[in-house]
Amino acid sequence: MNFEWSILLLGVAIFFARIMDVSLGTLRIISIVQGRTWTAFFLGFFEVGIWITIISAVMHFIEEQPILGVFYALGFAAGSVVGIKIERKIASGHLVIRLISSKHGDELVRAIRAAGYAMTVYQGEGMHGPVTELFMVCLRKDKPAILEIAQAIDPEVFCSTQNTDTGSRIYRPGNHAASGWQSVLKIR
Repeated sequence: MNFEWSILLLGVAIFFARIMDVSLGTLRIISIVQGRTWTAFFLGFFEVGIWITIISAVMHFIEEQPILGVFYALGFAAGSVVGIKIERKIASGHLVIRLISSKHGDELVRAIRAAGYAMTVYQGEGMHGPVTELFMVCLRKDKPAILEIAQAIDPEVFCSTQNTDTGSRIYRPGNHAASGWQSVLKIR
């Protein structure tokens, strides 16, 4: 096997194209799970278009240049990681957060509500006595801010999160009741 720059460049192109199509695939699957039909449609269209282009290049040369298969596989693996990182950065969707505190429930309620988030509060009984549970539905991108407030007040707060399709109303700092496109377009 002779080293050729053209094969190396083709391999690098395959690697980066695979990152693109697998990242789009990751975002498409998440869109499907979240019920965003049209987003999934368009992501799937571009994903398959890129994939067909890549696979035709790889299949044409794979017998003569097996190294292209390695570039293909590495691109797939890297695309999975990149897709997850992009999705985490975008943080689309909704989340249910439950915070349980045995000592600082009232302080948590005041601080999180003062930051503009709404919640429902329950009084309960934990293993070692009374606890306060805060239940809220928020945008996924709000999770770090809410947890930062909670952990600053009660470092021992128990936190549980769960993805959810949507909430009928999401209260956020500054927009009280607007969510999704309503918050972007300022529709009330």
